[in-house]
Amino acid sequence: MIDQITIRRARPSDIARIVEIEKESFPDPWDYRVFDETLSCFPITFFVAVSAGEVVGFIAGGLEDTGEEIYGHICNLAVTGAFRKQGVGRMLVRREEQQFAFHLATGVQLEVRVSNKKAQKFYRDLGYQEALRVDSYYANGEDAIVMMRWFRF
Repeated sequence: MIDQITIRRARPSDIARIVEIEKESFPDPWDYRVFDETLSCFPITFFVAVSAGEVVGFIAGGLEDTGEEIYGHICNLAVTGAFRKQGVGRMLVRREEQQFAFHLATGVQLEVRVSNKKAQKFYRDLGYQEALRVDSYYANGEDAIVMMRWFRF
Protein backbone atom coordinates (compact mmCIF):
# COMPACT_ATOMS: atom_id res chain seq x y z
CA MET A 1 0.00 0.00 0.00
CA ILE A 2 2.84 2.41 0.76
CA ASP A 3 3.80 2.53 -2.92
CA GLN A 4 0.33 3.93 -3.65
CA ILE A 5 0.77 6.92 -1.31
CA THR A 6 1.53 10.39 -2.62
CA ILE A 7 2.44 13.38 -0.49
CA ARG A 8 1.27 16.83 -1.54
CA ARG A 9 0.56 20.19 0.05
CA ALA A 10 -2.73 20.45 1.88
CA ARG A 11 -5.59 22.39 0.31
CA PRO A 12 -8.59 24.06 1.93
CA SER A 13 -10.79 21.31 0.46
CA ASP A 14 -8.82 18.74 2.52
CA ILE A 15 -9.65 20.23 5.91
CA ALA A 16 -12.93 18.36 6.52
CA ARG A 17 -11.15 15.01 6.00
CA ILE A 18 -8.18 16.16 8.11
CA VAL A 19 -10.59 16.95 10.96
CA GLU A 20 -12.06 13.42 10.70
CA ILE A 21 -8.59 11.87 10.99
CA GLU A 22 -7.76 14.21 13.87
CA LYS A 23 -10.90 13.21 15.81
CA GLU A 24 -10.10 9.53 15.25
CA SER A 25 -6.54 10.04 16.50
CA PHE A 26 -6.54 12.37 19.52
CA PRO A 27 -8.44 12.82 22.79
CA ASP A 28 -8.47 16.63 22.41
CA PRO A 29 -8.62 17.20 18.65
CA TRP A 30 -8.09 20.46 16.87
CA ASP A 31 -11.24 21.79 15.26
CA TYR A 32 -11.88 22.95 11.70
CA ARG A 33 -11.06 26.58 12.50
CA VAL A 34 -7.62 25.72 13.88
CA PHE A 35 -6.73 23.68 10.79
CA ASP A 36 -8.02 26.44 8.52
CA GLU A 37 -5.87 29.02 10.33
CA THR A 38 -2.85 26.71 10.29
CA LEU A 39 -3.16 26.17 6.55
CA SER A 40 -3.52 29.94 6.02
CA CYS A 41 -0.44 30.69 8.13
CA PHE A 42 1.77 27.79 7.02
CA PRO A 43 0.69 26.70 3.52
CA ILE A 44 4.17 25.52 2.51
CA THR A 45 4.62 23.24 5.54
CA PHE A 46 1.21 21.54 5.71
CA PHE A 47 1.12 18.24 3.82
CA VAL A 48 -1.32 15.39 3.27
CA ALA A 49 -0.79 11.75 2.34
CA VAL A 50 -3.20 10.59 -0.36
CA SER A 51 -4.18 7.08 -1.45
CA ALA A 52 -6.65 6.47 -4.27
CA GLY A 53 -7.69 10.13 -4.14
CA GLU A 54 -8.46 10.09 -0.40
CA VAL A 55 -6.51 11.90 2.32
CA VAL A 56 -5.23 9.22 4.72
CA GLY A 57 -2.84 11.31 6.81
CA PHE A 58 -1.47 14.79 7.36
CA ILE A 59 1.33 16.76 8.95
CA ALA A 60 1.10 20.41 9.95
CA GLY A 61 4.13 22.42 10.88
CA GLY A 62 5.73 25.80 10.70
CA LEU A 63 9.06 27.53 10.53
CA GLU A 64 10.23 29.57 13.49
CA ASP A 65 13.02 32.12 13.35
CA THR A 66 14.61 32.89 16.71
CA GLY A 67 16.83 35.60 15.24
CA GLU A 68 19.82 33.32 15.70
CA GLU A 69 18.57 30.29 13.82
CA ILE A 70 15.57 28.87 12.00
CA TYR A 71 13.99 25.64 13.09
CA GLY A 72 10.95 23.65 12.08
CA HIS A 73 8.10 22.87 14.42
CA ILE A 74 5.90 19.84 13.81
CA CYS A 75 2.57 20.84 15.32
CA ASN A 76 0.35 17.93 14.37
CA LEU A 77 0.66 14.54 12.66
CA ALA A 78 -1.95 11.83 12.24
CA VAL A 79 -2.70 8.89 9.98
CA THR A 80 -6.06 7.17 9.68
CA GLY A 81 -6.27 3.76 11.36
CA ALA A 82 -6.29 1.65 8.20
CA PHE A 83 -2.97 3.17 7.09
CA ARG A 84 -1.05 3.16 10.38
CA LYS A 85 2.12 1.10 10.77
CA GLN A 86 2.73 1.16 7.02
CA GLY A 87 5.25 4.00 6.78
CA VAL A 88 2.82 6.82 5.99
CA GLY A 89 3.73 8.79 9.12
CA ARG A 90 7.42 8.35 8.36
CA MET A 91 6.87 9.62 4.80
CA LEU A 92 5.04 12.69 6.10
CA VAL A 93 7.73 13.50 8.68
CA ARG A 94 10.55 13.11 6.15
CA ARG A 95 8.72 15.36 3.64
CA GLU A 96 8.21 17.98 6.33
CA GLU A 97 11.87 17.79 7.31
CA GLN A 98 12.87 18.31 3.65
CA GLN A 99 10.72 21.42 3.53
CA PHE A 100 12.23 22.75 6.74
CA ALA A 101 15.77 22.09 5.51
CA PHE A 102 14.98 23.80 2.19
CA HIS A 103 14.22 26.92 4.23
CA LEU A 104 17.55 26.58 6.09
CA ALA A 105 16.19 25.22 9.34
CA THR A 106 18.88 23.70 11.54
CA GLY A 107 16.54 21.28 13.27
CA VAL A 108 12.99 20.28 14.16
CA GLN A 109 11.02 20.44 17.40
CA LEU A 110 7.76 18.76 18.41
CA GLU A 111 5.75 17.97 21.51
CA VAL A 112 4.37 14.58 22.49
CA ARG A 113 2.29 13.48 25.46
CA VAL A 114 4.24 11.88 28.31
CA SER A 115 1.77 8.97 28.17
CA ASN A 116 2.14 8.43 24.41
CA LYS A 117 4.97 5.89 24.42
CA LYS A 118 4.21 4.75 20.85
CA ALA A 119 4.66 8.26 19.47
CA GLN A 120 7.84 8.75 21.48
CA LYS A 121 9.28 5.53 20.03
CA PHE A 122 8.18 6.52 16.52
CA TYR A 123 10.05 9.82 16.78
CA ARG A 124 13.11 8.27 18.46
CA ASP A 125 13.31 5.81 15.56
CA LEU A 126 13.39 8.84 13.24
CA GLY A 127 16.31 10.37 15.13
CA TYR A 128 14.51 12.65 17.59
CA GLN A 129 15.72 13.00 21.17
CA GLU A 130 14.00 14.20 24.32
CA ALA A 131 15.04 17.79 25.03
CA LEU A 132 12.82 18.82 27.94
CA ARG A 133 9.42 18.46 29.57
CA VAL A 134 6.67 21.06 29.72
CA ASP A 135 4.33 20.85 32.71
CA SER A 136 0.58 20.80 32.01
CA TYR A 137 1.03 21.41 28.28
CA TYR A 138 -2.18 19.66 27.21
CA ALA A 139 -5.76 20.72 27.96
CA ASN A 140 -6.22 17.85 30.43
CA GLY A 141 -3.13 18.92 32.38
CA GLU A 142 -0.84 16.22 30.99
CA ASP A 143 2.83 17.09 30.55
CA ALA A 144 4.55 17.15 27.17
CA ILE A 145 7.96 15.94 26.15
CA VAL A 146 9.69 18.27 23.71
CA MET A 147 11.68 16.23 21.20
CA MET A 148 14.29 17.61 18.82
CA ARG A 149 16.17 16.45 15.76
CA TRP A 150 19.10 18.48 14.50
CA PHE A 151 20.02 18.49 10.84
CA ARG A 152 23.61 17.76 9.86
CA PHE A 153 24.75 19.75 6.85
